[in-house]
Amino acid sequence: QVHLVESGGGLVQAGGSLRLSCAASGRIFSINAMGWYRQAPGKQRDLVATITSGGSTNFADSVKGRFTISTDNAKNTVYLQMNTLKPEETAVYYCNADVRPGGSRWSSPYWGQGTQVTVSS
Repeated sequence: QVHLVESGGGLVQAGGSLRLSCAASGRIFSINAMGWYRQAPGKQRDLVATITSGGSTNFADSVKGRFTISTDNAKNTVYLQMNTLKPEETAVYYCNADVRPGGSRWSSPYWGQGTQVTVSS
């Protein structure tokens, strides 16, 4: 079993910053990629940023230049540094990881429970 636990959400004023963390635990053989998605009320879940085990990153156009993603591979943890936040970025932020569990031949996507980010105007 693999678990993802997010932390770091909260309330911030527009223009402020937050740093999200997500730690993966359990029977993990390898992690191919980790990332962040967000879902605002009444909207679909959208990609924010991803990072592969090799360090390649991908960002939504709307966050380029303001958000950075990084990992601590030794801790199976991914971070999302969010700067210059906007009210429209209020959403539940979900961590995602493509994990090959120990004893498995295949990798699968896993999701965290989500952390609320609220940006006030």
